[in-house]
Amino acid sequence: MARDVNLADTVSGSSSAIIDRVPRLWALWAAARPSQLALIVLVYALGVGMATAGPPLIASDPETPVDVRSPAFLEPVLAGAIALFPVAVAIHYANEYVDAETDALTDRTPFSGGSGALVQTGLPRSFLRPAVIGSVAVASVVVLSIGGSTGLPRDAVALLVTMFGLGLAYSLPPIAFVRRGVGEAINAVLGGVLLPLYGVAVVASPTGAAALAVVPFTLLVGCNLFATHWPDRVADATVGKRTLAVRWSPARIRRAFAILASTAVTAAAVLWAVGVFPAIVALAHLVPTPFLLWSGIVLTRQRSPLPAVLAMVVLAVSETIAWWWIGVVS
Repeated sequence: MARDVNLADTVSGSSSAIIDRVPRLWALWAAARPSQLALIVLVYALGVGMATAGPPLIASDPETPVDVRSPAFLEPVLAGAIALFPVAVAIHYANEYVDAETDALTDRTPFSGGSGALVQTGLPRSFLRPAVIGSVAVASVVVLSIGGSTGLPRDAVALLVTMFGLGLAYSLPPIAFVRRGVGEAINAVLGGVLLPLYGVAVVASPTGAAALAVVPFTLLVGCNLFATHWPDRVADATVGKRTLAVRWSPARIRRAFAILASTAVTAAAVLWAVGVFPAIVALAHLVPTPFLLWSGIVLTRQRSPLPAVLAMVVLAVSETIAWWWIGVVS
């Protein structure tokens, strides 16, 4: 036990030393939210994995099956990832800039309350303004350049531009969806629907079945948002953010969580029954069930959103493995 404490103290001390030595650089790194960027890459890979199932289920291009070893597959996937990365960073910077006041008022958990970059460094909110402007400009140039020069499919470019616009509008005025009571819906659509479909679209045109296939994951993104917004409800209410955690009672939040979770499980079963989900993908949707049950029990009764976060991440991992298994092994 003493050894674990010493290790934790060492890691904490190393982080503090880095913050003290290069506070501005560290703030830019932390505000980009590296852990969330990794999750975004994972969900993008989920969409690409769905595309490996090929026509007619997920992709509408009828000619040849997807060959994951060919340059024709790898090049657009890499281009799509390169275009996605600066868009995600710009959205995160915008969210950190707008939420600086909220982050200063709330007690962060590892999964809520923003990155804490400004709070930990003592830098003013204005520090991030040039980062927001610069990252938006860079992302715009990268999207236009890659979309125009690499032959990234038009539907993929359209999805990426839509994500870019909605992601900025989630936080930034004059729209600021999160202050209008629809932040959770926009967030779930971004991460649960548009992002994996973008992964599909860089390889082949998505079908209606592809849109149906992401419904269970989207519902778990919604469950995750109930849990991650709960610890910040007081700070969010103070600054005027109208999240569901601010507007709804704990009992109503738990009921809504139960509805989303049960609908996700039911939807996965139905999608398997009608042939949209192969058996291995349907089984992958059972993996996060223990975490969903755990989250439903502790939601609004504890601050940490860990169980709901685990449910979403575990499904993303298991489903990604299942879809890639179909495309690579089967």
